[in-house]
Amino acid sequence: MFPILTFAAASVAFLVQTQAPAPERSACLSHAEQRAAIAEGRVIPLAAAKRILRQRMPGELLRARLCSGSGRLIYMLTVLTHDGKVRHVTVDATNGMVIGGL
Repeated sequence: MFPILTFAAASVAFLVQTQAPAPERSACLSHAEQRAAIAEGRVIPLAAAKRILRQRMPGELLRARLCSGSGRLIYMLTVLTHDGKVRHVTVDATNGMVIGGL
């Protein structure tokens, strides 16, 4: 019975060690940090990002966050499209380019 438990414990330890690392999570900025980033010209204002997005995906903006991810600042937008679907779109906050979710 002990060899089976030893094998099971070793198998679990191996699986835990060989699992892929969790993807990098985005750290969103506070409202004060967002205002500072916009005032310093490091990012475009949210209104500009919304205009760019509206041209590509008409709908209602439900949520917008300015976050740091993959070494750059991004807007993470949640949009309710005209066909009733909720879409998550990522926009490069430095230039307004849609980089994911369309």
